[in-house]
Amino acid sequence: MKRCMSCEGRYDCGNCCKQCLKAKVAFLTMSQPAFFSDVILFASDDENPIPIPAHKAVLANRSPVFRAMLENEMEESLSGTIKIGDVSYDALRAFVNYLYTAEVCPDQQLACDLLVMAEKYQVQHLKDLCEKFLVANLNWDNAFMIYTFAHQHDAKQIIDAALALITNKMDKLSARKEYEELKERNPRLIFEIYEAYFSKQANTPNKLISPSCSDFEE
Repeated sequence: MKRCMSCEGRYDCGNCCKQCLKAKVAFLTMSQPAFFSDVILFASDDENPIPIPAHKAVLANRSPVFRAMLENEMEESLSGTIKIGDVSYDALRAFVNYLYTAEVCPDQQLACDLLVMAEKYQVQHLKDLCEKFLVANLNWDNAFMIYTFAHQHDAKQIIDAALALITNKMDKLSARKEYEELKERNPRLIFEIYEAYFSKQANTPNKLISPSCSDFEE
């Protein structure tokens, strides 16, 4: 038997007894309180933005971007208001809640939105979490959209997973509407798909699927 480092009661394993562990989890996962908040965040893309109260100390501790913003005499620090564009209220609320609790329950769209915010505000652990979620939820229906999105944000883990999925179904590639759209918008990514496919098949006896010249036309 060991002694709990918090209450000095005896316990079987871990660093503390179950009662103290529950108390610590409850403390760490409390939602951000409006009481004594000293900064307000707005999703400025919304027509009627709803204020999200927060605390400068928490924002600065979780994000080096917020820290730089709030430590210096920038407009946000002086006014106590931070307006964040290109984000919905729901995404911003989930982002702020994550800074307090390290918890999030995303769907595909929210995971994409949070990954963008995590990248912008340098919250690496949230970006990693969103990447893992998107990889785990990759399928043939969303592969092209997620693949393109991943390239926009240099998310290599997602790029590799999407390429693996797409190159496993090369015989169905040209039938996809997204394939034709990608050829128009970004033929470089089409080249990358075929490059990955040829690399995968280089040492196998399988018949290769060759692209037509039009696949790489600007």
